[in-house]
Formats: sequence, structure tokens, C-alpha cells
Amino acid sequence: DTRFIGLGNFRAILADEVFWISLGHSFVWIVGVVGLQFLLGLGTALLLNQSFWWRSLARSLVIIPWALPSVIIGLMWTWMYDFNVGVINDALLRFGVIETPIAWLANPSTALYAIMFALIWQGFPFFAVTILAGLQTVPQELYEAAEIDGATPRQQLFSITLPSIADVIATALLLRTIWVANSLDVILVMTGGGPGYDTHTLPLYAFIRAYTGMEFGYGAALALILTFLLMAVVWAYVRRASRDLSR
Repeated sequence: DTRFIGLGNFRAILADEVFWISLGHSFVWIVGVVGLQFLLGLGTALLLNQSFWWRSLARSLVIIPWALPSVIIGLMWTWMYDFNVGVINDALLRFGVIETPIAWLANPSTALYAIMFALIWQGFPFFAVTILAGLQTVPQELYEAAEIDGATPRQQLFSITLPSIADVIATALLLRTIWVANSLDVILVMTGGGPGYDTHTLPLYAFIRAYTGMEFGYGAALALILTFLLMAVVWAYVRRASRDLSR
């Protein structure tokens, strides 16, 4: 008793309030997580590119968050955010930042950002290692000439370092955007999409509709919309790369 409904799922999606909520959360999720991962990874890479006696150990330690499975990350941060025994509430209470414990994952205003912080911690080593590899390719002669000309460290960063590794940064941003956009395991472990729909993202909503509601057609349509959005990001990257090659 099945029948072909054509674009019926897509019409239903456009009228689905949860879809628009999930799409908005996905935008905040991708921009916030990828942006802060990049900034933290860039700062870490610049520090690890300096000479100090325990640099090799530091380069090894920074990989640990990236090496841990996402499920372990989700469970670990869930315990850290725990209302009664979580180390985060305990530390904030001891330093007088808050007066009463906060239910980080049960509060609609903090749940999404709490999960984002966990994923930022897990993913920044990818940027750190990738950018550090790019920094190794920048000729030291450029910095020596800039110092002779009186350039400050800030001027060297924006005039030499970042332009020299622009392609590395663009590729890392593209890859991480795709991974973060498709990530749902940490959210699933920490909140399951709740409270309510406050931590729903597009891939999580597609998963829930397909495997909890057994609406595989609807879930596939949601996943296809996410695919088209990511294809637009990839197209923009390829077009930028093509312009650079044609110069």
C-alpha cells in the first residue's frame, strides 16, 4: 500500500517548525564551533611553533582531545556539567562566579552552548596540527627581512604568516565545516536533542525522524537538504581555489 509522493516530504519540511529550529541551531553550531576551534587552534599552533624545552611534549599532549572517541567526550563532559557533582559547577562556586549550581544541559539557554564548548575542546587540535604544519613551510627569511624593516609581531602575523598559509587554513576550514555540520554523536550522548528542541541540529533531526519515528523518507529528505547546503560550501571553496590558480 505504498505510493510515490514526489516532493511531498520537501513540502512538509518547509512547513515543519522543528526543521527551521534545527536549521537555525545548525548555523549557530557550525559558525560557533568551527570559528572558535580555528581561533584556538591558530593560537595553539603559533605557540607550538616557538622554541621551548618541552615543545615536543606539548605537541604530543595537544593531540589527546582529538584522539578520544566522540562518545567518551560526550560522557566526560556530561559528568563535568552534572548539576550535583560536576567539576564545572564546583569550580565556579568555589571562585564565586555563580551562587547556585547550574543545570547546564537541562537549561534551554545554556544546553546548546555547553555542547558546543565540549566539541570546541575536542576539535581544536585538528586546526593546531594542520596550521602548525603550514607554519613550518613559511621561510624564515621573510621574518628576518620584516624585523629589519621594523615590523611588529602583529604586522608579521597579518602580512606574512596568515597570507602564507591561507590555502592551508581554507582547506582546514572546509574539512572541519563538513565534519561539524554532520556531527551528531556528541549531542546524542549529552542531551539527545533536548531539552525540547533546544539542541536539535539538522543531522540529529534527520536521524531522529528516520530511526525513532521510522520515517525514513522524511529523514532522507532532511539529509538531502543538508547535503545541498554542504555542496554550496564546497562549491564556494572550489570556485575560490580556481580563481587563485588562474592568477
